[in-house]
Amino acid sequence: MPVTALDDRYDYDQEYLSDILKSVKTIAMVGASADKTKFSYGVLRVLHETGYDMIPVNPNPNVTEIRGIKVYPSLASIGRPVDMVEVFRPKEEFHGIAEQAIAIGAKVLWGQIGVYDDRAAAMAEEAGLKVVMNRCPKIELFRPFWKPRLDLTI
Repeated sequence: MPVTALDDRYDYDQEYLSDILKSVKTIAMVGASADKTKFSYGVLRVLHETGYDMIPVNPNPNVTEIRGIKVYPSLASIGRPVDMVEVFRPKEEFHGIAEQAIAIGAKVLWGQIGVYDDRAAAMAEEAGLKVVMNRCPKIELFRPFWKPRLDLTI
């Protein structure tokens, strides 16, 4: 499937995405990395600095803290309410993470760019979760502020 077809397939209404980002407070990031060169680290940093209560999830026992935030080995180990589960794992893991997100009572399941599984999405939606796939919340958060400057000379 060409990238453009995939992008069109997961083309969400801007209001839907905006409503999600305005309503969630606590975001568990599955696949969070302590490596500052990783995209997940940058997204966690920006969302945290924007005011979201970030909960990094990484099963590596050597990763106990990211940016001063306690890291949990799994969603089930968090032990407090989570509004949104953001997935920074291969798309093949999305279904299992969707099951875990349902089990902990999350309200939103968000698959990062390249992370999508229609079967997992249908299961999560049937359980009452809002679902976004193949999108980055960091990008969507700032999209309303991007305005083309057609008056600039090249």
